[in-house]
Amino acid sequence: MCEAILYRDPSADLRIYFKQQGAKLPVLTKSKTVSWLSWGRRKGQMGELPMGGWAHLDDILAGRWDEYFPVPVKIPAHGFVESDFEGRSSWFNIVHGQCIQGLVAKYQKERRLYVVTIIPKHHDAPYPRWPRITQK
Repeated sequence: MCEAILYRDPSADLRIYFKQQGAKLPVLTKSKTVSWLSWGRRKGQMGELPMGGWAHLDDILAGRWDEYFPVPVKIPAHGFVESDFEGRSSWFNIVHGQCIQGLVAKYQKERRLYVVTIIPKHHDAPYPRWPRITQK
């Protein structure tokens, strides 16, 4: 379900975990700069947007996110953490020129970023969900 991402900027490697309070993820803007948005909503956080930090692609395509005016964005991550069915976490690198697809959802003045997920294509994949990887 993409529990964390690795983002490299000129000064440091940043490992950002969803479970961290106040976690924000980088987003590529149209002018190719990076802005930072709050990663989803956690239990106990005020707001009306969905709980969690992920939006399944099938739900997006079925219109279940339409009430939140979803906007697709690109998360310029260099890696991510995924847990398998047995709970083992592993880091995975993202190929140069690719990024994670995100979704920005809005409700009144609230705005949050969700990682778009898919079901892995291989029927025997050990992961229930996988972040959707796209071209930058």
